[in-house]
Amino acid sequence: MNKILLIINSLSTENRQNFILWLKNKNRRGDVKNVILFNYLLKGETNALDVKLYGKPNKNAFHALCKRLQDSLLDFIATKSFEGETSEELEVLKLLVVSRLFLEQKEYKLGYNTLARAEKLASFIDHYSLLNEIYHTKIQYAHCNPLVDLNTTFKLADSNMEAFQKDFKLNMAYAEIKEKILITKSLEKIDTIVETAFTKYKVSINASLSYKSLYQLMNITSVTAKLQRNYYRITPFIEEAYAIVNSKETLAHKHLYYHIGILQVMAMVHFRNKSFKKSMAFVAKMEKEMLKNKKAYYKRFLADVTVLKVLNYNYTGNFNKALQILSKNKTEALDIQLIHTMCFFQQNRFRDAYSIIKKLYHSDIWYEKKAGWLWVLKKSILEILLLIELDELDLVLLRVKSFRIKFKERLIAIKEERVLTFIQLALTFYESPKNVNTPSFKERVERSFDWKDNREEDIYVMSFYAWLKAKMENRELYTTTLELVSSQ
Repeated sequence: MNKILLIINSLSTENRQNFILWLKNKNRRGDVKNVILFNYLLKGETNALDVKLYGKPNKNAFHALCKRLQDSLLDFIATKSFEGETSEELEVLKLLVVSRLFLEQKEYKLGYNTLARAEKLASFIDHYSLLNEIYHTKIQYAHCNPLVDLNTTFKLADSNMEAFQKDFKLNMAYAEIKEKILITKSLEKIDTIVETAFTKYKVSINASLSYKSLYQLMNITSVTAKLQRNYYRITPFIEEAYAIVNSKETLAHKHLYYHIGILQVMAMVHFRNKSFKKSMAFVAKMEKEMLKNKKAYYKRFLADVTVLKVLNYNYTGNFNKALQILSKNKTEALDIQLIHTMCFFQQNRFRDAYSIIKKLYHSDIWYEKKAGWLWVLKKSILEILLLIELDELDLVLLRVKSFRIKFKERLIAIKEERVLTFIQLALTFYESPKNVNTPSFKERVERSFDWKDNREEDIYVMSFYAWLKAKMENRELYTTTLELVSSQ
C-alpha cells in the first residue's frame, strides 16, 4: 500500500487523470475495482478498503488487487516515459534491440545494417556503455558477415573500453563526492572534496572530460554551495569547468540535455552571487537551446528556466514581470510555489502568499524528500513571517515551537545559529512591535548576527533579514530587499 501511495504522489494531476483513462481502456470484462481503489487512494482513504470494495473482509483478494494496481502504475509510467522520450540514447537502444532480433532470426544483412546505424549514432553521442554492447554484438555475429574486419573491430572495441573505463572512474569519483556532501554532510571545502576524490580515482579536470562528466561536476558543486550557503566560494571552480565546456562548443548539439543543464547551473550560480546580468544572459542561452531538436527538452527544463527568470526579474526591480510569469505558470514545481509565495510576501500581499502556503498540504517529511530540507526551512520561515503579518498569535507560537524542534540541531550542526536568532527576533517584534524602532533593539540586532562579506552573503539570508530591517526603519520591504542585495 505504501509503495502505491508513493507512486501516486509522484504523478502530476494531469498524469493521474491520464492513468485512470489508461486503466479503463486496459480493463477487461468490466472490471473496475482497480479504478475504484485508485480513486479511494487519491482521496486519502486507506482504512477497511477490502470491505468497501468487496462488501466483506477479503484480505487475499485485496492484496492481489493492490499488486495489480501497482504493476499497472509502473507500466503506465514506463509507457509515458517512452512516449515522451526523444533522446538519441533511446534511439540507439531501440536500434540495438531490433538488430539483435534480426540477427537471432538469421536476417544477417538487415541485422548488421541496423547495428551499423546504432553504432554511428552511439559514436556521435559518445555513449560508451551502449557502444560496448554494440561491439559485443558485432563480434558475436562476426562469423555471419564476411565484410566484418575483426582487427579493426577489436581496436575500436578496445579504444571504446578505455573511454568507458575512464568515464566509469569519473562516475565513481562523482558518487564519492556526492556521498560526502549529501549523506555525510561534510563541511570540507568543495575543492578539497573534489581534489581528494579525483586523486583517488586518477581523474583530472581537462578537455578530455565529456559533457556529461562536466555537467555532473558542476551540478554537484552547485548543490554543495547550496547546502553550505556560499556560491561565491565555488565560482572559480565553476568558471574553470565552464571554460572547458566553451572549448567544446562545437559538440554542444551532440549533448543538448547536458548543455542545457550546464547553462542552468551557470545561471543559478550567477544569480546566487547577485550577478543578475550574467545570470539572465545564461537564461537567454538556456531558452535558445531548449527550442532545439523540436523542443526535445523544453518541458524538462521549463520549471527551471521559469524559476531563474522570475528570480532575476524580481531582484532587479521588475516584480510585475516576475508576477506575470508566475501567473502563467502551469507546472506544479515546488520551487515555483515557494518563489511565488516570496514574491507576494515582498509586495505585502500577505493573504495571497499565505493561500499558497495553505495549499502545501503534505507533511514536511514529504517535502524534504521531494525538495530538500533547505526548501522546507525557507517555507517554514516564510510561514512564520506571514502569520506574524496576519496577526495569528496562536499559530505563530505553534509554528515557532515546531520550527525550533525541527531545525535547531541541524542549524547548529552547520553553524547557522543566526537563523534561530532571527526567528527569536521576529517573535520579539511581534510581541512588542513598538520596541523595534528603539536604539536598544537595533543594537541587539547588530550584536546578534555575524555577517559575511556582501559578495559572499547568501541572497535568501539577505531577503529574510530585509524584513526585520524594514520593520526597524519603517520602510517598504521590497525596496529594502533590493537595496540590500545590490549593495555588494
